[in-house]
Amino acid sequence: MLLLYGGLFFLLFGRIFYIQSTGEVEGQVLEAKAAALYGKEAVLTAERGKIYDRGGNIIAEDTLSYRLIAVVSPKATTNSEKPQHVSDYKKTAEILAKYIDMEESKIYEILSNGAEKERWQVEFGTAGRGISHDVMRKIEKEELPGIVFASDTKRYYPNGIFASHLIGFAQKEEQKDGTFKTVGKMGLESIFNKELTGKDGNMQYESDIFGFLLPNSEKMVKPAENGDNIHLTIDKTIQSFLEDAMTGVYEEYDPESMVAVVADPKTGEILAMTQRPTFDPDTRVGLDNNWLNEVTQMVIEPGSTMKVFTLSAAIETGNWHPNAIYQSGQYTILDSTIRDHNYVGWGPITYLEGFQRSSNTAIAYMLEQMGDKTLIKYLDRFGFGQKTGIDLPGEVTGTILTTYPINRVTTAYGQGSTVTPIQLVQGMTAIANDGKMMQPFLIDKIVDSNTGEVIKDNEPVVKGEPVSAETAKQVREILASTVTSEAGTAKNFKVEGYEVAGKTGTAQISRSNGAGYLDGKNNYLYSFLGMAPAEDPQLIVYVAVKKPMLKLTEYGSEPVAKVFTSVVQNSLKYLNIKPEDAAQVQTAKVGNYVGKSSESMQVEIENEGLTPIVIGEGGEIVEQYPKQNLQMTKGSLVFLKTKGSVTIPSFEKWSLRNLLIYKAMSGLSIEIVGEGFVESQSVSPNTTIVDSSPIVVNLKTPEEIYSVPVEEEPEADEEVIPQD
Repeated sequence: MLLLYGGLFFLLFGRIFYIQSTGEVEGQVLEAKAAALYGKEAVLTAERGKIYDRGGNIIAEDTLSYRLIAVVSPKATTNSEKPQHVSDYKKTAEILAKYIDMEESKIYEILSNGAEKERWQVEFGTAGRGISHDVMRKIEKEELPGIVFASDTKRYYPNGIFASHLIGFAQKEEQKDGTFKTVGKMGLESIFNKELTGKDGNMQYESDIFGFLLPNSEKMVKPAENGDNIHLTIDKTIQSFLEDAMTGVYEEYDPESMVAVVADPKTGEILAMTQRPTFDPDTRVGLDNNWLNEVTQMVIEPGSTMKVFTLSAAIETGNWHPNAIYQSGQYTILDSTIRDHNYVGWGPITYLEGFQRSSNTAIAYMLEQMGDKTLIKYLDRFGFGQKTGIDLPGEVTGTILTTYPINRVTTAYGQGSTVTPIQLVQGMTAIANDGKMMQPFLIDKIVDSNTGEVIKDNEPVVKGEPVSAETAKQVREILASTVTSEAGTAKNFKVEGYEVAGKTGTAQISRSNGAGYLDGKNNYLYSFLGMAPAEDPQLIVYVAVKKPMLKLTEYGSEPVAKVFTSVVQNSLKYLNIKPEDAAQVQTAKVGNYVGKSSESMQVEIENEGLTPIVIGEGGEIVEQYPKQNLQMTKGSLVFLKTKGSVTIPSFEKWSLRNLLIYKAMSGLSIEIVGEGFVESQSVSPNTTIVDSSPIVVNLKTPEEIYSVPVEEEPEADEEVIPQD
């Protein structure tokens, strides 16, 4: 017995020694088996990058949502009185169909097939993802056995219909491995999908069979890398002004389509861009077959807005004679006759009056004097027939027709040849910016959200100088006269308190079969290309309305003017361009105040014409906004942060931007209701804040505060008749 048990002991000892030294049993590595049994890996989901406007307001971001799961295995139920799996497929399918975008029959099929295949749980594809908290709570109240939810993310667009064809949308898509990933499908979400998409991380650890972390086990974490953040030149407030105005006109006039752009002529930055019809990027309601951004991807015949550039060429080359007389009415070239929009003209008039009346024959005579080749050269210098280079793919160029003499005449006043709205805006920057033509752009910068490093930082680009500063100034003066002159076609575009310069356009629309143009005043593309204030433009606005349903007494410029005047007035007030002194804005330079006494600095700041706002009890300044050396309009607020309790100032007439700065620097709980400028506040000025109770501040938009006058007397509009 001793020998037997001794032999067994040495045999067992030898086996244990062999296993320890080799780590194998029957050819299988034990460490690998243990890792497979107890090793776990959890995916750390990366967050898709955010899209911001120029002021740091969120335009698109990932937000918490829920994923619907149905447990179908009876093994999940341990107490038959409280089932933990789906037992009644028909009832469950009937109720779920009320809340998710899936037919009842399809839900029933998924549930029953899952049970037949002995699966533990089933899901419902994209229909069961991106469920809001509100819908989740409603489903939970139905108390359906086996229906549970898992946290998920959803792409969220907090502003609803907001530059939708520009921003586009992203949605969850099932991958080949069965996982779901957010993918950009349209607009900037698609264009910058690679930059916005992050890289998932993972966490490896060891646990027991119940999932609990084993003692002394090591965790290896590879952090997720979130997607890059994109900052746009779009201004949320100006974009909102534009969206509201466009929606109002679209609902009133039911046009076939509309397009509008707002740009900064000094830099080429696009401040707002939209079109109609449009859609809600959250729900895609309204998205039909047109996925194109019409500002850059669709061509139009520009109508008389093209006369701006013909006039510029004539002035630059010494072929503009404003007081010379010509015979209006008609102009014959070879076998074709050009007529003015009233067919008979206004008799012998000056070229200046002819331009104010948008006379086609005036343009034809001007072209005769300066020559076809000169016009073609200058249209090329203004960028027509070429891509602007805006940071959006798919940009089209349009076609400038120059083959026959009649083509060159009709091109001079905007018919026959095609352009894009963005080309018109780019060309107009040269007129607004003293001859310097700025390349339009939309992407301000791209930032690595993990490190804060700026990956791409766009700066304004001068595309060229098609005309001199003197010519540009003269063109602005003439364009302003189309609004102020009794003979002008743009009288509807007056904006109270500001001088507007611009040109109306009424382009004929080609028939679908290419045989001529459509007839009737409801079958034109009405537009306006303008800027304000005229002497020193801060904004360029282009608006086009195609085939609006006009009343018998209405003219095509009226729906266009309703968009333009509303957006320009509200935007200039928002930008603090004062009506009484719009062109000459006095500025002051911000000094370095950090580390100095708030009491003495307040006096210095006030002497500079700025308004100091102290956040705290006073004493040493620990932070300031804006930073030093920035030029600010006199009267602007300078925020000085000190230590100690905060006393609330009067927020009256503060802009949303200033209120957000104050909120961030003070750390107070300020609840902001509305947009625009402060109308009221829940806590009285000079109150010292001693607790964390929220302070409610109500804002109103300039559109709500200021009333915009409407011309009562309808003005004659132009109808372009290219030729017989």
